[in-house]
Amino acid sequence: MKDVLLVHGLWVPALAMLPLAALLSRGGFRCHRFDYPGRTQSLAAHVARLAAFARRHAPEGAHYVGHSFGGLVVMATLSREPTLAAGRVVMLGTPARGCASGRRFANYGIGRWFLGASEGMWRERAALWARPEPLGVIAGTVPLGLGRTLGRIAGANDGVVRVAETKVEGMAAHLSLPVGHSAMIVSPRVGRAVRGFLEMGRFPHEAV
Repeated sequence: MKDVLLVHGLWVPALAMLPLAALLSRGGFRCHRFDYPGRTQSLAAHVARLAAFARRHAPEGAHYVGHSFGGLVVMATLSREPTLAAGRVVMLGTPARGCASGRRFANYGIGRWFLGASEGMWRERAALWARPEPLGVIAGTVPLGLGRTLGRIAGANDGVVRVAETKVEGMAAHLSLPVGHSAMIVSPRVGRAVRGFLEMGRFPHEAV
């Protein structure tokens, strides 16, 4: 399986996934960048659109990579669409268990506006991966991100999401790397780790 569906985060366009797409393409993968209006549509709408996009561009199945909120879209899509063929899945800096800095941001009017329809997704919750395909999760440990502008974030974090908030019950592997939240999608080290997981179902030793 060589097709990869790349799903961007909440406030950036699909164009933001180009550096990661370029790195994966050099490894022989065919990358398809899924675009969605993060703050103006519901998660259910994103799920329906991503499922349709996947069936159109990779009817035989694809690997999935989601950054930040995009990882939530991927996880929800594959959970709610059990017949959707998939390979390996990687989430980058995804607040799978909710996001304390996002909840803090929602306390402000401007924050609620920016979060839009996604606001409810930042609540604290359990995170379970029940699909048979292996899920790999990468968390950042350099606290550079919008969340830090609103105050200190407790525990190891990438400036937006805490490492503890990225962990999913049932995941195959978890990797923490010294990178900030937004830098994940342009980091060569993260890109190599993603490529290794898509190829082998585990993160390569040199990425650890």
